Amino acid sequence: MLKVAIIGVMAVFLAMILRQDKAEFGMLVILAACLLIVTLSLDKLRGVVEAIQTLEQYLGKGSMYIGILLKMIGITYVAEFGANLCSDAGYKAVANQIEFYGKLMILAVSIPILTTLVEMIGGL
Repeated sequence: MLKVAIIGVMAVFLAMILRQDKAEFGMLVILAACLLIVTLSLDKLRGVVEAIQTLEQYLGKGSMYIGILLKMIGITYVAEFGANLCSDAGYKAVANQIEFYGKLMILAVSIPILTTLVEMIGGL
């Protein structure tokens, strides 16, 4: 965690220095730091994926729901990442549209769960 915090703080300080003369380079430094942090987090993600695969084995038929949940989490992270970058660059309107589209995608992905829920309620 310390390594990630140091990378983030150093990138922000460097971007602040660059912002005075070359604002576009400051944004590139921030983007590079974000990508580096994502790359570092992928190693930690392996353990999570292994735990989820074990959980899927226990659930059997119900493992479809875990896949949907993972898609929803992925959509959330990607939408937030993109929206934050656009917002930091000063393009708040684009950031809002990314967030809106992410919410629509989450709704679209969750339709099978909602359908199953309605069928279960109807069967009572």
